[in-house]
Amino acid sequence: MMMYHTPALLNESIEGLNILPDGIYVDVTFGGGGHSRGILDRLATGRLLALDHDADALANAPDDKRLIVERGNFRFLRNYLAHHGYRHVNGILADLGVSSHHLDATERGFSFRYDDAPLDMRMNGAAQLTAKAVVNQYPEDSLKCIFAEYGEISDPGRLARQIVAVRQKAPINSSGQLIEAIKQSIPRGAENKYLAKLFQALRIEVNSELESLKSLLSQSVNLLRQGGRLVIITYHSLEDRLVKNFFKNGMFEGIAEKDIYGNTNVPFRPVNNKAIVPSSEELTHNNRARSAKLRIGERN
Repeated sequence: MMMYHTPALLNESIEGLNILPDGIYVDVTFGGGGHSRGILDRLATGRLLALDHDADALANAPDDKRLIVERGNFRFLRNYLAHHGYRHVNGILADLGVSSHHLDATERGFSFRYDDAPLDMRMNGAAQLTAKAVVNQYPEDSLKCIFAEYGEISDPGRLARQIVAVRQKAPINSSGQLIEAIKQSIPRGAENKYLAKLFQALRIEVNSELESLKSLLSQSVNLLRQGGRLVIITYHSLEDRLVKNFFKNGMFEGIAEKDIYGNTNVPFRPVNNKAIVPSSEELTHNNRARSAKLRIGERN
């Protein structure tokens, strides 16, 4: 059986949770179950709630009476916890990357390596919005904004114009057709980096990834017990910036607000001021973890 996904920063993230044997924990991105198994290994009478909105991922769930599995998006975490009778938990873990399964499954359309891959990119296969709909139906200005904000692509207007010009003649249905449509914008010698930014931008839009992350961070303030840990693994600067600012200032942008006495009321204490990155040893076994960054916050 092919490995579904090799978890990044496994030991570091499990250590970061500071697990209590009788605690209640949540893995909001179950994936291949690597992080969840690491948490279960340290639990005695505690419980673990595992979430994933991809049915393929939940097929990896072990048969363990301490494990509760739910198919769903972590932006609704509070609802899932309430459904099982939990108001507060001791730790929450999120590994925000795209799984190896998603990248390697041609039919999911997450990778630009496969010319005949459909423009899908849905984490949840039951969701309505696809990358094909974004590419073929979004107005030019909207495409420009997506490429600029989510892909940080230089000259996003030119890219958007090229896509609109091509789709007026025929729909863009596959990764190969999209790459062909924008070939004049792709810089020589940096093809893979440019396409990675483009596919990242489309994936973030399709799955509302940044809005979901903001929702998770905001909910965690009321869901975590005092001293509880929030452990987040990110894979690009947009996510990492949100997490870093939230741990430092309690906000997604700007600096923490002060009361009339000059005091700040920041909900989290950053456990690590500098992001933890994979060791060279880990990268020899899992090169896809090369962009992973781990940040840990403790609830004040």
